[in-house]
Amino acid sequence: MEEAKGVVKHVLLAKFKEGISENQIEELTKGYAKLVDLIEPMKSFHWGKDVSTENLHQGFTHIFESTFESMEGVAEYVAHPAHVEFANLFLSQVEKVIVFDYKPTTVRV
Repeated sequence: MEEAKGVVKHVLLAKFKEGISENQIEELTKGYAKLVDLIEPMKSFHWGKDVSTENLHQGFTHIFESTFESMEGVAEYVAHPAHVEFANLFLSQVEKVIVFDYKPTTVRV
């Protein structure tokens, strides 16, 4: 197995509060995406909605993924004032979140 050099993926799964509209979720997603332009260590941002037919999402409907070059970059992102301000707004709109940071690994066969 080969770990990607320095790259760290920051993944957030969101279960939004009941009553949150699709428009509100869209605005939150746009706000999240803007962080990539405000916080230098954040290299990319992707998001999506659950489309699985297995129905194992446990109420988590959206995933947000950011890429960083190092764990230090993730730490800088977490402490950045723009992230702190956005996180307070975002977290007020969710019932539950799961956050997972990992270093992508490729299996060589």
